[in-house]
Amino acid sequence: MNETLRNVALVAHGGAGKTSLAEIMINKAGLTTRIGRVEDGNTMMDFEPEELKRQASLSSGFFQLPWKKHTISLIDTPGDQNFISDAKLCMQAAETALIVVDAVDGVKVQTEQVAEFASDYNLPCAIFINKLDRERADFTRALEDAVQCLSPKPIILQLPIGAEDEFNGIVDLIGMKAYQYDDSGNATEIEIPADMQDAVETERETLIENVAEADDAIIERYLEGETISNQELRDTLKKGILSRTFAPVLCGSATHNIGVDLLMDFMATCLPSPLEMPPKQGVNPANDDAIERERDPEAPFSGFVFKTVADPYAGRLTIFKVISGKLGGDGNFYNSTKETRERFNQLLTIAGKEQKPATEAGPGSIVAVAKLKETKTGDTLCDEGNKIRYTCAEPMPTLISFALESKATGDEDKIYISLTKLLEEDISLKLERNAETKEILLSGLGQVHIESTIEKLKRKFNVEVLLKTPKIPYRETIKKKVRVQGKHKKQSGGHGQYGDCWIVMEPLPRGAGFEFVDAIVGGVIPKQYIPAVEKGIVEACQKGPLIGFPCVDFRATVDFGSYHAVDSSEMAFKVAGSLAYKKACEEASPVLLEPVMKVTVVTPDEYMGDIMGDMNSRRGRVLGMDSAGKNQVINAEVPLAEFQTYAPDLRSMTGGRGMYSMEFLRYDEVPAQIATKVIEQIKAEQEE
Repeated sequence: MNETLRNVALVAHGGAGKTSLAEIMINKAGLTTRIGRVEDGNTMMDFEPEELKRQASLSSGFFQLPWKKHTISLIDTPGDQNFISDAKLCMQAAETALIVVDAVDGVKVQTEQVAEFASDYNLPCAIFINKLDRERADFTRALEDAVQCLSPKPIILQLPIGAEDEFNGIVDLIGMKAYQYDDSGNATEIEIPADMQDAVETERETLIENVAEADDAIIERYLEGETISNQELRDTLKKGILSRTFAPVLCGSATHNIGVDLLMDFMATCLPSPLEMPPKQGVNPANDDAIERERDPEAPFSGFVFKTVADPYAGRLTIFKVISGKLGGDGNFYNSTKETRERFNQLLTIAGKEQKPATEAGPGSIVAVAKLKETKTGDTLCDEGNKIRYTCAEPMPTLISFALESKATGDEDKIYISLTKLLEEDISLKLERNAETKEILLSGLGQVHIESTIEKLKRKFNVEVLLKTPKIPYRETIKKKVRVQGKHKKQSGGHGQYGDCWIVMEPLPRGAGFEFVDAIVGGVIPKQYIPAVEKGIVEACQKGPLIGFPCVDFRATVDFGSYHAVDSSEMAFKVAGSLAYKKACEEASPVLLEPVMKVTVVTPDEYMGDIMGDMNSRRGRVLGMDSAGKNQVINAEVPLAEFQTYAPDLRSMTGGRGMYSMEFLRYDEVPAQIATKVIEQIKAEQEE
């Protein structure tokens, strides 16, 4: 059944024409009577209000279409940097990545990124140079860009006839046929234009040489001057695609419906079926031993979940790919990640915003089930008697965080619960409550990512929030060694309170935390009261002397004191400890500490100067630089306070071609001049 299935992920940067291409293909297959346009907000793949507003895919769309006794299953992935994580996760479900290259703009950084994902998954690739009808479109330039930036090696399968507004046809270099298209996208076979004969002959020879690389026997015959038949060429082409020896280059225009039929023919005849892919590697959940599963309908059932959709009508939709075995229209399976059984009542296939019932699914099938209790994105589903667990790709690391403030008071819990449901759908988001700053923090890949999530929150759960820059979790510490007395004495009739301790407070190296030392000799403070002194200091140091941030990296040594046989108690010594801490802080030169992040920026060469200058202006310290292909990698340390808005700034500096990641490194002292401003600002906020 599934030897005629082709799972193809359409991948590229935003605006390359992936959704328009999918729309034309769906129409060509006879599933729609009219062709939707992204600009008109009526395409089959983009239907969420947030997508219509931005005229861009924010989440992967799915559609199966029949074509010449084959089924082409399309995964239309987002290309915007904010939503690239979804593309990364959904590409795992494809057997081929069709990289769409804009003939005007060429290969942008997100296209390079998705090509890297394909490489990570060892996914066969093909390239479609789109928009050849546009002004300034240039097939040769786009091809050179692809050769320079993409792998596997691009090889030309087709040549365009005409350029820009005169682009109206395609030459197929394997069949050596030319096709001219009318305004409705109907093709007529024509003679190869006379002025293209030489170029066609040259490219045909190059194609045969390139294709022959995939088969030693073919290359020998070719070198000996034998003629390679067109069928042999196609068979060897298919072999080379599967082994990632090369990526064939086709061309056309999605919006003018030129070359789309040839692309679909190519998908049906040359791209691999799920059954041709190598066995999938997994582990035995019992002992983590490596095992693999053949993509065989007779093998035990296994599959992995690569996407979850919070559907307002069907509840939670779990979308998964079957790797081996078969599933019926309803039944049970085992979630080996969560170690639990799950039951489903109906198997579904997804067609844009609609779900259609399916009677069965075999290897390669992309299907969905509704209302599973435990299963989430990344989980493995399998036969309970033949357990296996697959490793799923991790989402991209988050780059930007916002604090969420409810528009309606008392909605904080509702915000958290509703967002948790959205996080099931988009695992590249992170949600946390910062106990220190009392803020709910939402982190994502960019400002648009966060904003579209907030729009969805309002639409799906009727919860409105304001976005604010998160507060910096500063720390405080001391710089001087001091010895002070903390004495708590209270006498007001009846039982009194008496606690007296002397402590030495001294700074520790950065990151050392808090140390308490008992240096009492001769029982001047009884043993049972010493833990109370420590507890008093620990509780008090949650608020530092400057503006109330936790005080860290110091040692408190209790070395003397006195007690009263009747009036002393644990509570009295706890108060004495906290008084000693407060007094010591005032005398020990308190300073403000800020979080410093380890930052890695990847950028094309030409933006290095701007980025280095900008890094210095943010009090950053560049540690070193490395080369990575045609990009440069800058490693630096930067205070978090200077880096919270870096995502949009980097995008504008590099035209969207720069990327960065950051992680917490350590706390460092804030320069005195800046510390004064920070303290004034926070005090003003506290007084409001």
